[in-house]
Amino acid sequence: MMMWKDSGVPADSFYEARSESAEGPKSKFKIKAGKTLSARRWHAAFSPDGHLDIASVLSRIQRGGVHPSIRGEVWEFLLGCFDPKSTFEEREQQREHRRVQYARWKDLCQALDSHVGSGRIITAPVITEDGQPIQDPLVLLEANPDQSKGQANGGSEAEPYLDKQVIEWKLTLHQIGLDVLRTDRTLVFYEKKENLSKLWDILAVYAWIDKDVGYCQGMSDLCSPLIILLEDEADAFWCFERLMRKLRGNFRCTERSVGVENQLQSLASITQVLDPKLHQHLETLGGGDYLFAVRMFMVLFRRELSFGDSLYLWEMMWALEYYPDMFAMYEEPELLTEKNDVSKGKVKSIRQFGKFERENLKNGTKTSEAPLPITVFLVASVLKEKSARLIQEARGLDDVVKILNETNGDLDAKKTCSHAIRLHKKYLKMAKK
Repeated sequence: MMMWKDSGVPADSFYEARSESAEGPKSKFKIKAGKTLSARRWHAAFSPDGHLDIASVLSRIQRGGVHPSIRGEVWEFLLGCFDPKSTFEEREQQREHRRVQYARWKDLCQALDSHVGSGRIITAPVITEDGQPIQDPLVLLEANPDQSKGQANGGSEAEPYLDKQVIEWKLTLHQIGLDVLRTDRTLVFYEKKENLSKLWDILAVYAWIDKDVGYCQGMSDLCSPLIILLEDEADAFWCFERLMRKLRGNFRCTERSVGVENQLQSLASITQVLDPKLHQHLETLGGGDYLFAVRMFMVLFRRELSFGDSLYLWEMMWALEYYPDMFAMYEEPELLTEKNDVSKGKVKSIRQFGKFERENLKNGTKTSEAPLPITVFLVASVLKEKSARLIQEARGLDDVVKILNETNGDLDAKKTCSHAIRLHKKYLKMAKK
């Protein structure tokens, strides 16, 4: 374990990279004693029974992120897996219940396709679109290298009457495999096949239980850090499931619309208010739909930041957006009649909300339509920072994409977060006028 240093330790120092991988963004964020949430402060935030003082935790995270040694367990709270008001015993019971539930779902998926839970990853389809097993010897060999041809169909030699949902799910499995093998390949962690298999299994199970969304490209980038931070596969799955509660709308695409369309429209509105010259220039170039920003929304800046810095940005986002009814909304939505109703005294302290959410509450956005997510302001912050260059140099959408992609070298997660908060405040004031 890297020693804690007052001068600060680069975020990426805690995630070993392969020696040959020198490409990609470098870490700018540093883990610092006195600013970052340490293991000591984290454990001190719990009462003897296990109640978490979430307000003090949020305050510390918003100052300097979370120390990597406790990041997994802190994220479970930030993502709404556990209620801060629960006890140690209650959380242990919930954890055990969820592990059992995940095991049941995984067993069901394994019954539908024997690759799940086998330690193997498939990268070619094993059935046709009408549900017939593919008999190509190369495909069968890749899917089941240790089995004979007659056993290599993912569970059955002939499956002519598969349910439509089963067919659709089985047809996604090879795409999951292709994406898993491309995900965070610079990290030593994924040199172990068992870790790749764990990522593949979680995504395969999730694709089965969330039939409306299934699996979409980009989900592997969101799930990967959770595999690294949480040793137990079931715990990582439930963190991913909670994360997808926030983001699944981004992946719901139809022939007529992109899943992130609402956020792109919000980004356009914000830019029009905060930087009308840039908005007009982008419209002139044919980029008024802001589709060039899709990637930042879909994988939350995983491409623009180093691995360690992207984790810092995520926990900052979740801490800033945190609201105390999150767990109840996920677990017992029917009992939560009016989310975040501070005026009726359901929440004791506004400090239990993240800084971003507090601004929304002050401006009354919780009582009308749903507030804009902080992601929109993070992307707006990047555009604002690049505004002068985009206006001066971009003569087409290709130039816009090129200039934005060049954030790889200079994007600072901490500064971008601070800038996004300022833009949010400014936008709320201007929107009131």
